[in-house]
Formats: sequence, C-alpha cells, structure tokens
Amino acid sequence: MTPELTALALAGLLQAVQFVLYAWRANMDVGSGYAMSARDRAPSRPLSDLGGRLQRAMSNHFEGLILFTLAVVVVTLSDQSTKFTATCAYIYLIARVAYVPAYAFDLRPWRSLVWFIGFAATFAMILSALI
Repeated sequence: MTPELTALALAGLLQAVQFVLYAWRANMDVGSGYAMSARDRAPSRPLSDLGGRLQRAMSNHFEGLILFTLAVVVVTLSDQSTKFTATCAYIYLIARVAYVPAYAFDLRPWRSLVWFIGFAATFAMILSALI
C-alpha cells in the first residue's frame, strides 16, 4: 500500500473517531430518547456549544475527505507516489487530527490555519500529479 493510501485509511478511521465523539456528546446534550428517535421534530434540548462544534468539525472532515480521496486516487492510479506526495498526505492527516481539538475548543485563529494547512497539502498533491 502506498503511503498516501495508508494516510487515507487513517483519515477514514479519524472520521469514525470524530463520529463517536460527536455522537457521545450529542447523546449527552439531547438525551438518548431523542437520539434514538426518528427525529421528526426538533430536540427539546439543543446541542451544547461543544456538541455543535464537534458536529461541524465532523462535517468539515467529510468535505475535506472528498478532496483528499480524489488526490490520493489521482496520485495512486497515475503511479506518481513520491516522497513529496507522501509527505503531503501525512501533513493532511496531522492537520485533520489537530483540527478536531482546535475546532472543539474554539482555538481561533489556529483552527483556520490548521484547516488551511490540510487543504494546501491536498491541493499540492493534486498539482504535483499534473506537473
């Protein structure tokens, strides 16, 4: 397996961890009764600030994961895996790991900076495959 595919697999595991963190907090916030319901109505209790941030961080990773997956597929299928693309893949992964607490604990402006580092690493992978 290429380093980029390994980073993608680890990013998938990170997404699962983020889901568990969000689900745990959301259950604490809105109660298990609502969490197990069909959610035909709004919850009687809102998500806490932390619950909302964990939800948004998870959603943001879903969005970033689409572009990162595209980058990994392009690099892998074109057989252009290099030390540079591998480094970019792990920079993306590290940035996404750092993004979770940065978002959850409202660490401004670091959250945005960490997000940009991950995005730039993904963009660099795609660009390197085109050059």
